[in-house]
Amino acid sequence: MSSNAQRIIAVIGATGQQGGSVVRAVQARGEFRVRALTRNPAAHEGLADEVAEADLDRPATLRAAFDGAYGVFVVTNFWEAGGDDEITQATAAIRAAKDAGVRHFVWSTLPNVEAISGGRFTVPHFTNKAAVDALVGAAAFEHYTFVIAPFFYQNLLGNMAPQKQRDGSIGWTLPIDPDVRGIHMGDITELGNIVAGAFAQPDLVGHGEYLPLVGDLLSFNDIVATLNNQGHDYAFNRVPASVFATFFPGAGELAEMFGYFEQHTYLGAPSEDRIASANRVAGKAATPFASWARTNMAATSRPELS
Repeated sequence: MSSNAQRIIAVIGATGQQGGSVVRAVQARGEFRVRALTRNPAAHEGLADEVAEADLDRPATLRAAFDGAYGVFVVTNFWEAGGDDEITQATAAIRAAKDAGVRHFVWSTLPNVEAISGGRFTVPHFTNKAAVDALVGAAAFEHYTFVIAPFFYQNLLGNMAPQKQRDGSIGWTLPIDPDVRGIHMGDITELGNIVAGAFAQPDLVGHGEYLPLVGDLLSFNDIVATLNNQGHDYAFNRVPASVFATFFPGAGELAEMFGYFEQHTYLGAPSEDRIASANRVAGKAATPFASWARTNMAATSRPELS
């Protein structure tokens, strides 16, 4: 049995997409016990080896949630927390983990859009996470690692699913050049493989390394072509950012995000080495979009859109 077998990994957001992926992946490796953290543990009995209460908005719950844990995975939700509250939540988690004696802290971050773009683009749901990186480093954990979630493939089944357009076509209307290959994408259920690998290999990636999950780097025309080659009939319409920003509350920030993707790519810099390192730690390459789409967006199962 591994010497890690009785060590505990505490997972914030265990019922969400990222945290849930971490719970499953750490359990699958069998090298650690998993403590799933949720605001309502009674509703999630059996989710992991242990289930405990933790609420990022109530810092007093975090110290006990992290007590005795070797490692902690933390992710925050900008859209739920809102603005600077996300940084406040992360700061509370860092402080509680430090007080509890956690040795390995894994933070789910994103690129600093404002720094990368020289202030041209403002995307708080990226940059707020990036602002926490320095706080993690300054906390002087024995080991710490940054993982970077991609543009989820799953977005194309959810808030960015293809919709009926004004011209009668089905697809996407977005403020981005569809020929620009700038979107680092991935299956978010695979993020846990990287996190679990990082906890198991702290000497390799426990010194502030950045590990992005990337299955593909695509343009929107690539996405459309891939899906249409699999039997769909989707289209893409480009719209000015100023027009897109009027479509719904929050659209302005997404317009800025797509402008950033077009000019700098999702990750903001050449990242081949980091992607290779993430795949190595995970023990396998991330799934390409075409493979994921064939299973999850099969044309025969596509609902009719009205």
